[in-house]
Amino acid sequence: MATPLELDDIQGLVTRGYRTLTSASFLVLATAGPAATARAALGRLAPRVTNGLSDPPDTAVNVALTADGLRRLGRETPELDGFPYEFVVGMTDPDRSRFLGDVGENAPRHWRWGGPAGPPVHVLVMLYARDGQRLRQLEAETRREVLVPGAFTETARLGTAELTDREPFGFRDGISQPLIEGLPKAALAASAAGDGGMGGEQVVKAGEFVLGYLNEYGLLTDRPLLPPRHDPLGVLPRAPEGGADFGRNGSYLVFRQLRQDVEAFREYLDAETRRPDGSSDPAAQEALAARMVGRWPGGAPLVRAPEHDDPALATDNGFGYHATDPAGLRCPLGAHIRRANPRDSLDPRPGTADSVAVGRRHRLLRRGRPYGPDGTGDGPDAHGLHFLALNANISRQFEFIQHTWLDNPNFNGLHDGPDPLVAPRQERRATFTEQGRPFRTRHVGLPQFVTVQGGAYFFLPGLKALRYLCTAVPEGGRQ
Repeated sequence: MATPLELDDIQGLVTRGYRTLTSASFLVLATAGPAATARAALGRLAPRVTNGLSDPPDTAVNVALTADGLRRLGRETPELDGFPYEFVVGMTDPDRSRFLGDVGENAPRHWRWGGPAGPPVHVLVMLYARDGQRLRQLEAETRREVLVPGAFTETARLGTAELTDREPFGFRDGISQPLIEGLPKAALAASAAGDGGMGGEQVVKAGEFVLGYLNEYGLLTDRPLLPPRHDPLGVLPRAPEGGADFGRNGSYLVFRQLRQDVEAFREYLDAETRRPDGSSDPAAQEALAARMVGRWPGGAPLVRAPEHDDPALATDNGFGYHATDPAGLRCPLGAHIRRANPRDSLDPRPGTADSVAVGRRHRLLRRGRPYGPDGTGDGPDAHGLHFLALNANISRQFEFIQHTWLDNPNFNGLHDGPDPLVAPRQERRATFTEQGRPFRTRHVGLPQFVTVQGGAYFFLPGLKALRYLCTAVPEGGRQ
């Protein structure tokens, strides 16, 4: 029996995608004075932070902090306190950058925000609203509460495009999301499952995304626990291991601003699919794009619709690869969705529950928003994605997927074939292979379609932890 989720203490971003709140913006803040002043300003915002009990009708507010932000607010974050090393050192640590492929064009020194040469990043305020007018009002109210002298300054405002079901390359987005044990959708899926979970819609333990609950290993993911004397008023829940549980109901938020070169993508598709007479072939362009993604633009997965898009399969997510397409003849082995979520296709024992279990230990809860040229500061023709992903273990989840599955040119037996869409192109352009009989097709010279423009690792605290952070000074902390 799963432990019930404490939805009133979990920030709403974890349990809700805010699909009806189509307008959003993200305010990146830096502290500007004494910790007590910043805590007081954040404390004025804390009561407005949205919990996970229900879908908010008009607006939502969520707050996350970097390790430096926690320090500046008086909370020290050494590794031994339960915060993971990668969170403490941050995304721009040289070792993390190399591991993530943040080199060359992606190197943090080029970033618009979050890089070593730019202003510091301490707090992220995520604002959502039903329409643009409500968002502008919410932004104004938020600034009045937190941008007061000696509290915070605004490092960046990251605007978004109006939310639709498509991302900038033109594909339906947000289809393959893990179902969290303890939420209603997971219960419905579990009762309706007929394939034993073989690569279909998988229910994942809550502890893979929320601290304080069992993960896919049947364990509690490491989290920051404080000596009880640091919480004399009992604001924080008490952990079974002993101590005040600062991490319970929190999550780690990975934020990366990804610029998508839509024009280069379309030009490459056109160049690779021209007819013998040199004319463009729109149908062939769409088919190649679908094979690179693993779904048709409308959403139908190639493993079930290999020849053409099928509106009836637009949101289909209940499929595996091993039984129907082990050799990649329908959906290429290196397609984006086959890398990001291999389902039942990898060792050990592809096609079995053991293979599916591996995938469940490397899932992300995605909460990204697309952006356009309006309000990003990223150029007049810039389009891209504010990639937001929640996980309980940054190294095992986000970093593993990025390094081992997406960026890896040797994924699943391939050679010189990193992810055709999002992987960096290191020293040379990449190759994308379409498996076929009797011959395969290799597309060479893929340019870099996606470039990192900014990013950081954040801790998304539970509401009790946020209230504690705003009001209490831990023993040994700074005033």
